[in-house]
Amino acid sequence: MVFSNARRTETFTDGLRDKSYRYDYRNRCDGRELLRAVHDSSVPCVFLDPQYRGVLDKLAYGNEGVSRGMRRSMLPQMSEETIREFIQEISRVLIPSGHLFLWVDKFHLCEGVSGWLPRDLQVVDMIVWNKQKMGMGYRTRRQCEYLVVIQKRPIRAKGIWAVHDIPDVWEERVVGAHPHCKPVGLQKRLIEAVTNPGDVVLDPAAGSYSVLEACKLAGRKFLGADLVYGTPPARD
Repeated sequence: MVFSNARRTETFTDGLRDKSYRYDYRNRCDGRELLRAVHDSSVPCVFLDPQYRGVLDKLAYGNEGVSRGMRRSMLPQMSEETIREFIQEISRVLIPSGHLFLWVDKFHLCEGVSGWLPRDLQVVDMIVWNKQKMGMGYRTRRQCEYLVVIQKRPIRAKGIWAVHDIPDVWEERVVGAHPHCKPVGLQKRLIEAVTNPGDVVLDPAAGSYSVLEACKLAGRKFLGADLVYGTPPARD
């Protein structure tokens, strides 16, 4: 049997070694600080949505207008070195055979993301998100975003991935003020596919906190942070 509808891994409920950060809460901090507060090999699922400049930097076209494009460019940008730092820490905190769901734009997708990954992480799949609305573009207009599915070794599907009706092209329209709103429905299904009820799902660059909403619907614990959107953690 290649497929299995049951996950046979143990449930992880508390991977935090710094209790100043809170679960199911919008922690405001650098996501790398949050990651450093998490124990090794303690989280089965991580989402990462870096703030790429993509077309803005690589093709030097300038900003995409004064509305959504300006709001995107005003958010803290992540260099490729910063993205590697995030992924290195994510690799450390993931359990064996745990999953990282990495959002990428089409420019980084074409160039490839494998150079960002340590040796114990491997790309295993990809999902295209059809946003059902037309975006900006200088040649073709952007209607899709891409979610790269990455697994920590050992690479396994049976007993790890428990949902088998997720299409590789997902259609979901989202409405929100944040320029990085992501599809809650897709993220909920992915969370259910690779975690057990009560498990911790980590999002160190949470942005719109759509992963938090997905965790609430799926019955999982959320641990996440964002530099701009969130509340500073309470310190003793």
